[in-house]
Amino acid sequence: MSRSTRSARTPFKARIPGGPDGRRMLLIGFIDKCGTGLWSTAMALYFTYVTGLGLGQVGLLIAVSGAVGIAGAPLGGRLADRFPLVRVIICAQLLRAAALLALLTTDDYLLLVLFSAAGALPDRATNVLTKLYAARIAGPDRIRYQAINRTTSNLGWTLGGLGAAAALAVGTTTAFHLLLVGDALSYLVMAALTLRCAEPPAPAASRIAAASTDRAPTTKPSSPWRDRGFLAFTTGDAVFFLHDSILQVAMPLWIVHATDAPVGLAPLLMVANSVLVVLFQVPLARFGSSTEAARRLLTPLAGLFAVGTLALTVSALGGRTLSITALITAAVALTFAEMIHTLVSWEISVALAPDDAQGAYLGVHGLAQSTQRFVGPLLMTGLVSAGPLGWPFLGAALVATCGAQSRLVRRRLPEPSLSVPTVTVSEH
Repeated sequence: MSRSTRSARTPFKARIPGGPDGRRMLLIGFIDKCGTGLWSTAMALYFTYVTGLGLGQVGLLIAVSGAVGIAGAPLGGRLADRFPLVRVIICAQLLRAAALLALLTTDDYLLLVLFSAAGALPDRATNVLTKLYAARIAGPDRIRYQAINRTTSNLGWTLGGLGAAAALAVGTTTAFHLLLVGDALSYLVMAALTLRCAEPPAPAASRIAAASTDRAPTTKPSSPWRDRGFLAFTTGDAVFFLHDSILQVAMPLWIVHATDAPVGLAPLLMVANSVLVVLFQVPLARFGSSTEAARRLLTPLAGLFAVGTLALTVSALGGRTLSITALITAAVALTFAEMIHTLVSWEISVALAPDDAQGAYLGVHGLAQSTQRFVGPLLMTGLVSAGPLGWPFLGAALVATCGAQSRLVRRRLPEPSLSVPTVTVSEH
């Protein structure tokens, strides 16, 4: 590209991988998180105050939805390998809107469980589908794209949460209905914007075309379910995703039940988490620009997990000042662990996925986060009950998993050059 061509771009556009479709998909992700922030904050309260469910019924509904949603990631990935990706994304967005609006039509418990579970499937699938789209349009710049995507998503989530807080302050049935409808409308807007996105070529398309001969290929596509190495990587990633449950579930409970810190510190630490992600996720992306670089990040990731879990132990030793200092240290360490893990997970999962089954592989990898969302809160409540000695054991498990992941990736990708796919959108 000539110097004059580069200078003709605006600085903002030049920094966003994927061109116009990349920017449009970032906007779609931002809208998605705005809508999700509106509804997820108020979901449990909606079922309690509007539909009249008991605490146990609400817990069971959320658990069943989470369990059903686990299947959404591999299902979405499989469909993406068989049908045009843009169409699959649009269908998922429309299904999310329909399932959400269906909640307005009934107070019957079984129907509420059914509609919630039906919405969880496309919701979990969307995470994989948008990741797959980003990998195909951003090519070797996918790490930077994912970092920008996480930053805009955190901004969207924050704005949605603020909107939900304002509506909940009113506390009327109409306010709850508006939050639900607002989330559903966000899905419809996303579907309309996705219609304007071009279909990215699958990485296998050019390879197959170039290798085609007079006889049709007879080899079956690779299957992630028969790939023990990839399944082991996905299992390890599920362990890493526990940082979500530590920050969102365990830490607030720990503050209340085990430390002398004020209860008001819990939401402040969540705000700090969002602010740190917005400030540092994109700058940190340069440290994971290749598969080998991402693998090396597993070493500092292990250190951050160790610091975070040990700080949680220290926070229970007594004294208000010590508790506050240790909890802030833990929150900062685990937030940076979250950001680094995002880079590692994104780059390596895409690099390990073969071209002929990229969607299927990323769909199976999506089970890591979906499973953690279901199992993580249960594990964290048990860990809080176990007391201060539980955190060093969790830290040791996380550090050991980092070492195992590093060895696994080194065996699977011995050459750093494999971090860049053979065929990427930027090459067309």
